[in-house]
Amino acid sequence: MPKFYARRRLSILAALTGLIASAALLNSPSASAALPTPVSASTARTYLASLTVATESRTGYSRDLFPTWITISGTCNTREYVIKRDGTNVVTNSACTATSGSWYSQYDGVTTTDASTFDIDHVVPLAEAWDSGASAWTTAQRQAFANDVTRPQLIAVSASSNRSKSDSDPADWVPTRSAYVCTYVRAWVQVKYYYDLSVDSAEKSALTSYLANC
Repeated sequence: MPKFYARRRLSILAALTGLIASAALLNSPSASAALPTPVSASTARTYLASLTVATESRTGYSRDLFPTWITISGTCNTREYVIKRDGTNVVTNSACTATSGSWYSQYDGVTTTDASTFDIDHVVPLAEAWDSGASAWTTAQRQAFANDVTRPQLIAVSASSNRSKSDSDPADWVPTRSAYVCTYVRAWVQVKYYYDLSVDSAEKSALTSYLANC
């Protein structure tokens, strides 16, 4: 093969390789939410089997009964703590507000460099907790639940995915990003088990089905 054509072929291959690499960078998440790792699927199945099945009631619910956000560390409140934890290359000011960084929403694959466009989602929503047992808690217990950064209960996600979820349980909503569904339902069951919250029959059926595929 003449050297000219050989060099040309190599340059074309190099260009194609560069395009493929660039595409991979564009399609890969620039940051990954650091939700505390949930229990394994087998443990989640065991936990789920032990949860009380009961009819839910939202009578008397108000979000104000679950005080948020509280100081977690230094000048960082719960939202700021999770935003910093779940981002990549996050820079904060003296008030712990993120001034730069990158965030990836595990629920729907959205990436942003503007933290204000992301919400902090309660994996088990506050209203759902109320429906399944938190109505009997003290305000201090509800505050602890609403600001729990130890269990897999809080995660930074796109505002659109958080609002799409609203107060739904897994019978009605799971992340549209299918690769995260198993993590999500494992986290859900762990939180419900830790806080001794009940499940309704449709919720348990959905969780059982999802966990069977984890």
